Amino acid sequence: MRSLIGNMNGLVVFYSRTGNTKRIAQELADELDWDIEEIHDTKKRAGIIGWLRSGFDAFREKLTEIKPHEKNPADYEIVLLGTPVWASKMTPAIRTYIKQNKENLNSTAFFCTEGAEGAEKLMESLAQYSDTEPIATLEVVQKEIKQNTYRTKLDKFIQEIEDISGN
Repeated sequence: MRSLIGNMNGLVVFYSRTGNTKRIAQELADELDWDIEEIHDTKKRAGIIGWLRSGFDAFREKLTEIKPHEKNPADYEIVLLGTPVWASKMTPAIRTYIKQNKENLNSTAFFCTEGAEGAEKLMESLAQYSDTEPIATLEVVQKEIKQNTYRTKLDKFIQEIEDISGN
């Protein structure tokens, strides 16, 4: 484990339906030696019906009920927000988290996982919805996760955060 960001206090917040975003979030938290918080949606999103409902809810930019989170983002200098791309949108769980914590976000960076496309629109909507300009963004395609070929992107994302933080 290495911490490229020195003494910067950070939090990795993510939602993951299939485990792809969780994998990236865990690697980021481990590399940066930062705290991590998984957001849990109380709505059933498993199986084909859950998949369809998830895409529909994301497309309609719906909120959802999430389980209470333990960490206050205001206690951190930077919050990395991670979400899968659903219909070129953020997940309802991350949308809800941002709505609940918007005033507590000091500085942000965004990361997402996607099947094939939609990350550009997602990053724009994350910035707009959170009222923050991310210091860095990371997009990882499902194929890269399966083939374990995303490491260069991950390192570049971490380096961008380091460069902005001045460490």
